Amino acid sequence: MTEVLFYHLSNSPLEQSLPQLVAKSRERGWRVVIRGGSEERLAAVDTLLWTYDDESFLPHGLASEPDPAGQPVLLTTEDERPNHAEVLFLIDQAPLPRDWPYARVVLMFDNADNEAVEAARGCWKVVKDLGHDATYWQQDETGRWVKKR
Repeated sequence: MTEVLFYHLSNSPLEQSLPQLVAKSRERGWRVVIRGGSEERLAAVDTLLWTYDDESFLPHGLASEPDPAGQPVLLTTEDERPNHAEVLFLIDQAPLPRDWPYARVVLMFDNADNEAVEAARGCWKVVKDLGHDATYWQQDETGRWVKKR
């Protein structure tokens, strides 16, 4: 079964949290797919991953660019993984995968978006009904991630 982590953004925005979590996945040697809700949002994430840190960047590419299979981090709106990613990040209410070939799926949702919170609750039920190991993570007052369930 796939490990599914629900990250409830309450003290920092996606733009701060996503690069940190993707970097940790890459440090473990995992390939990553980030699936977003729109091409416009992925364009912003594309820029973010190149510029989030003055001394670092995350090598990545868009699925629409040449050689998506060679990308360590692939950005897409589709349910695909040509880079054979072990980790899938779902942002902007991107749907759960049809198949579950991933070691880990990370669903990120913003506390300020009631629709996203409700969608995450629905995803939690689906994930649990499918028998996956689901955990819920929320930020404490310092911004550190704390496992709640």
